[in-house]
Amino acid sequence: MTAPTAPHLWLRHEARTTERRTPVVPEDARRLVEAGVRLTVEESPQRIFPVEEYEAVGARVAAAGSWVSAPPETVVLGLKELPDQPTELTHRHIFFGHAYKQQPGAADLLRRFAAGGGALLDLEYLVDEQGRRLAAFGFWAGYLGAALAVLHHRGRLTAPLRPTDKDTLDETLRPLTGDGEFTALVVGALGRSGRGARAALATAGADPTCWDLAETRDLDRRALLGHDLLVNCVLATTPVPPFVREEDLDDPARGLRTLSDVTCDVGSPLNVLPVYDRTTEWTDPVRTLRKEPPLDLIAIDNLPSLLPRESSTDFSAALLPQLLELPAGDAWARCLERFRRAERELGTDRGGFGHE
Repeated sequence: MTAPTAPHLWLRHEARTTERRTPVVPEDARRLVEAGVRLTVEESPQRIFPVEEYEAVGARVAAAGSWVSAPPETVVLGLKELPDQPTELTHRHIFFGHAYKQQPGAADLLRRFAAGGGALLDLEYLVDEQGRRLAAFGFWAGYLGAALAVLHHRGRLTAPLRPTDKDTLDETLRPLTGDGEFTALVVGALGRSGRGARAALATAGADPTCWDLAETRDLDRRALLGHDLLVNCVLATTPVPPFVREEDLDDPARGLRTLSDVTCDVGSPLNVLPVYDRTTEWTDPVRTLRKEPPLDLIAIDNLPSLLPRESSTDFSAALLPQLLELPAGDAWARCLERFRRAERELGTDRGGFGHE
């Protein structure tokens, strides 16, 4: 049997102006090229690694956004949302699509794939046989979600937010003389994001309360609302009762002052914090939900981009073995099947994909 031909992989420029990360760092790009992968990398002034570093390891350079006219067999690789054009997506795309939990815009994205005959290989659903994620930014999302919450709580968070490195961030996190103590709760504490949040809180000199499945199965809402700071790291896969409700915001006994939602499932029926309707941004990272008692929200959906070098390097190392298995590989087959199911649920199933 003939071995599958190595794919043409196309690393696209990210449309979001605050996205500094990349799913493949130059050193791992070198390993792809050495393995016979044809790699094209788009120019991107905001990517943490300059395009010249990719060119030096054998990648071909292309203009930003030129993936739209790439050969049909090309696999387009990115992280965050696609631009609005073209309306018909003809390629196989690898990125975080956020399209399977009824999020705003999800149906429109799936229809674009149906119209063009392409396919979404969603990185969130790149999993092993037990359903465990094979590549994720979770640790750094949790780390930054907790770090920003602490800095805000201490009055030291400045806007607009700017990308930095971990050593610099940690210097700002360490407690200073005069910093008061605070109580913190991490929900989803045993997962990747939860571990990152706990690490950041430790750097900040805090010893957080840690809850996971056992503690949230029978939620002690009074205890939750009694903490000064809450970092939500729960990635729900089935609907669960909300952790914080609208009526909790107006509870005069509420001690909670800072809410950091790392998960950012806003608009989804799986959202465990349905008390806000839009995420916050780098330019304005904190939103006041209530003035009395005060409660502020941080809900940024690309937190790891604030530590772009560290988060990209970790993610790329985990993704590389999977990219080397393209177009075969059981994990990619699971991604494709999840996409097929989403198409069937939406009623756009075409019975196959254009370039499979």
